[in-house]
Amino acid sequence: MLDTLFDKLTRGIELVLALAFIAAVCINFIDVVGRYGFGWTLIWGDEVQIYIMIWMAFLGAVVATWRHMHLRMDILFKYFPRPVQLLVQLLELAAMTVLCGLLLYQSGHYAEQMFVLDRVSDVAQIPMWIPNSGVALGFGLIALIALLRLVRLLRSGELQQPAESPEERV
Repeated sequence: MLDTLFDKLTRGIELVLALAFIAAVCINFIDVVGRYGFGWTLIWGDEVQIYIMIWMAFLGAVVATWRHMHLRMDILFKYFPRPVQLLVQLLELAAMTVLCGLLLYQSGHYAEQMFVLDRVSDVAQIPMWIPNSGVALGFGLIALIALLRLVRLLRSGELQQPAESPEERV
């Protein structure tokens, strides 16, 4: 059930990220054409593109984490005996849960401060809690994924293998 939920969530995130990427490209295109063709610019364009990229990076990391597509140095891991592999995976998931949880706390606290202070960006006047909450949301979801996998590993004692993508199940 949780796997289906996370599959749907990551698929939804992918669609939102695709739309965000299209929006960033369109803003950039309009800005370039305006600047070099007509001598005007979207003064807020660069700022908005940066905030879109922040959300894309941290939510994209959630998708990569769920699909086991994150960068991992495992050349030696596969040669370890099974008990050592289990221990390494346990330590990885525990560290990931704790570190992402701490980063969730810190980034969430910072976004909350931006909200309380009613801080807005310099040019586009975007409330700064919005771009900063993308960091907190990303780390929060990654921590949740790592915790879910850690609990499964502790319950089953089986190595966590990359799940098939929804497209491969069909």
